[in-house]
Amino acid sequence: MRLVWIYLAVVNVVTFFLFGIDKRKAKRSKWRIEEATLLWWAVAGGSVGALLGMKAWHHKTLHKKFKYGVPAILVAQLAIACAIIYYIR
Repeated sequence: MRLVWIYLAVVNVVTFFLFGIDKRKAKRSKWRIEEATLLWWAVAGGSVGALLGMKAWHHKTLHKKFKYGVPAILVAQLAIACAIIYYIR
């Protein structure tokens, strides 16, 4: 169980900083991180980091797939976690 928490912490920190890096690159008109990559990091467990990154850097907040998609991913992840906990006990 401890490894799960470590994994989630690392994935969320990486996701958070990916949003910051992409915002910085956008301001400088340089190479960008693909939207699909950002969303996959959220799906991989970094949805909280994605939401915090969106808020901290005001990045991707107007894109519908991020504005609604990332919270939907978080809700789905929480539902799956609750189901796993319920059926394990």
